[in-house]
Amino acid sequence: MFFEGVADMLVRSAFTALALCSAAASTSALAGNTDAWSVTGGIYAYLPTISGTSAFSVPPSTGGSEASVDINKLLDHLNGVFMGSLDVRKGEWGGFTDLLYMDIGGTKSQTRAMTIGPAGLPADATATADYSLKGMVWTLGAYFHAEARPDLNVDLLMGARLLDLDQSLGWTLAGDVASVPVIDRAGHRAAGIKSWDAILGAKGRYVFGEGRKWFIPFYVDVGGGDADLTWQAMAGLGYSFGWGDVLASWRHLDYEFAEGKALQNLAFDGPAFAAVFHW
Repeated sequence: MFFEGVADMLVRSAFTALALCSAAASTSALAGNTDAWSVTGGIYAYLPTISGTSAFSVPPSTGGSEASVDINKLLDHLNGVFMGSLDVRKGEWGGFTDLLYMDIGGTKSQTRAMTIGPAGLPADATATADYSLKGMVWTLGAYFHAEARPDLNVDLLMGARLLDLDQSLGWTLAGDVASVPVIDRAGHRAAGIKSWDAILGAKGRYVFGEGRKWFIPFYVDVGGGDADLTWQAMAGLGYSFGWGDVLASWRHLDYEFAEGKALQNLAFDGPAFAAVFHW
């Protein structure tokens, strides 16, 4: 992915790691009175590579052939993003929710990162393609504190994740397009997908070092429903202050869908950085 200019870098740094605020921070509230309410909030910067394959079926009224694109070869900027997150704990139980909205797009000239029809693009043809991906990922879950040791905290979690995306693709072919039907030489397609999936997982932290200030946060979940499979994993390194934590981590979020869906697969993979606050 390519981000041009300071403004784009600032937008990219706001692209937040979904569902991981509780993984890195909520267990730090275990010290002290475990029957008291505790609330955790964080500011996250996530810089992922986004990859996957999108399929666009043919609208009945227009004719033409099915189109597909290689997402990571077309995306080059974020138009906008918003995330809100909240984690609440009382005693051994807690809950978390977050909402990530993304508006991602890219335009490429002389690209072969798309196909039209079963035969794909002719060998001497390229496309000017304009692709956009807009929507949200919303996670809602509850967790139970399963393990508490001086150096290790582990929570077991269950919940649901919603992926709700709209895609659009416009293209114009150039080069040797004689073998391509006229109706397919330029066009526009739109497709959406909504996937509700149940998830199970675990999260926590391992603390070490002088004063027990350093810690390794970790998170993993797996599930399915509308998706054949969705999973995510995160691990990193953090340091605790009186007001909260700072941490760096690596996170991967993955979706696999059945054939015929508007998305065949989708993955976010990259580093995340955070400042986490506790109340």
